[in-house]
Amino acid sequence: MTDLQPDLRHRPSDDRQATALPPDLDARELARWSWRQLTSMRTALVLLLLLALASIPGSVIPQENIDSLAVSQWRDNHPRLAPIWERLDLFDVYGSVWFSAIYILLMISLVGCIVPRLFVYARAVRARPPRAPRHLSRLPESTSYPTDEDPEIVLDRAAKALRRKRFRVDAGEDSVAAERGHLREAGNLVFHLAVIVVLVGVAVGSLFGYKGGVIMLNGEDYGFSNNLTQYDDFAPGALFDPDVMEPFSFSITDFEVEWLTEGERAGMAREFVAELAYETEPGGETKSYDLRVNHPLSIGGTDVFLIGHGYAPVITIRDGGGEVAYSGPSVFLPTNAQTFESFGVIKAPDASPAQIGLEGTFYPTFAMGRDADGNLTMPASVFGDAFDPLVSLFVYTGDLGLDDGTPASVYVLDKAKATQVVKDDGQPFRMDLRPGDTVTLPDDLGTVSFDGLQRWNKIQVSRSPGKMVALAGVVLALLGLLGSLFIRPRRMWVRARRQDDGTTLVEVARLDRSSAGDPEDGAAEMGDVVAALQGRTTKEDES
Repeated sequence: MTDLQPDLRHRPSDDRQATALPPDLDARELARWSWRQLTSMRTALVLLLLLALASIPGSVIPQENIDSLAVSQWRDNHPRLAPIWERLDLFDVYGSVWFSAIYILLMISLVGCIVPRLFVYARAVRARPPRAPRHLSRLPESTSYPTDEDPEIVLDRAAKALRRKRFRVDAGEDSVAAERGHLREAGNLVFHLAVIVVLVGVAVGSLFGYKGGVIMLNGEDYGFSNNLTQYDDFAPGALFDPDVMEPFSFSITDFEVEWLTEGERAGMAREFVAELAYETEPGGETKSYDLRVNHPLSIGGTDVFLIGHGYAPVITIRDGGGEVAYSGPSVFLPTNAQTFESFGVIKAPDASPAQIGLEGTFYPTFAMGRDADGNLTMPASVFGDAFDPLVSLFVYTGDLGLDDGTPASVYVLDKAKATQVVKDDGQPFRMDLRPGDTVTLPDDLGTVSFDGLQRWNKIQVSRSPGKMVALAGVVLALLGLLGSLFIRPRRMWVRARRQDDGTTLVEVARLDRSSAGDPEDGAAEMGDVVAALQGRTTKEDES
């Protein structure tokens, strides 16, 4: 072994590497080989990449537990792909077996990879700095000088100077060895441990938490209580316990929107605020809170978010006998985020002589578009605020699929057994109503009136018990990353030995073990140590 050969005994490292499958393995050896492959750093990186790739479908494809209406529309628009997507669980990516398998394997791989490195690092921290090489002058950064002082005095001064610079010092008979920067590997380990902490936090939130959504009409007459029957959609964790749900309730007393009036995004809502009146428990004190986007209301361990808003035209349907078959605000869901052009469905199952279903579009500020030649084209909304509201509806009658007991979305009209109402010329009968308008339906089916307009808000309620754990993991990951990037491991040696002429030869060498070391910083550190050995004042001593 040469003098400059690295001392592997004092360098913490991960020796777990994926290797080829050896031939003729028995069951025990195969299990050991498989474990080694799973817990290698290469496998952990591959699984982390797979987890990131597996999350892409969950961001691109609508998810059942987030927006069931979007899933239904996607199925209608892609009848051939929908069964394949369904079989692959692409409408519920994060609850699928294959996503869970990647997640669990990544956890096992990280734990199996990091735990051995912790023991290696612990041994390296307790180990003494490596002895000085025989020929210090061969190191990239080295210097020497003669002095009349005794070697013992020089070495004692060297040990004190290096300790002041926060080196770990080991004094020998004719040399002093010092080492600094062990926290770089600690930062690396903290970063990988933080990834596990984040995954655990996310897993705890997914298992024990829940997330639900509800569309609420504005007004004190429309309230919400935090129980399962009140939600439009609800996604509980696998170990969710309903008893952890806080018994709060709230209503939306006021809603304000600030609209953009200039620029390319004119007509969009720049800011919207819902004023809540809430109680943390039944019969408790009523409090108010201005609910804004990204400013949730926190009640216990539950957060209430404002994530959307829209319009609810107030429609009244009278059947052929003049009886009110339906009356009230109907939620229309925006299909255009800028102009709030919205799609909606209205059902009157009790109408006589036949059920009536309405399906159509609401335009907050109605206008007919024109092409380059000035010809009228498709109707559209040109602004998000309700300056000229109009609702355009098609009519269906017959069996709307509401009597067979099968759950049906209020935002989807089942037209499989229904008949579309047409005009005398065979064209679909369409009603274009402004507030106050009433239209008589063909075939003595009744009348439809547009009585007014209300607003609604989309509220999301979520409980994530592991979010603080995940946040702590993110903070730890940042600290570990900073440590692994900016802490530089390095070693220094000082040798002092008596020469034949009676003088003492002092040799000083420095070895920067990181590739990011600055040569000027290294030279300055060397200069400070040499100055301390010679009894000269350094900048550090002056400070």
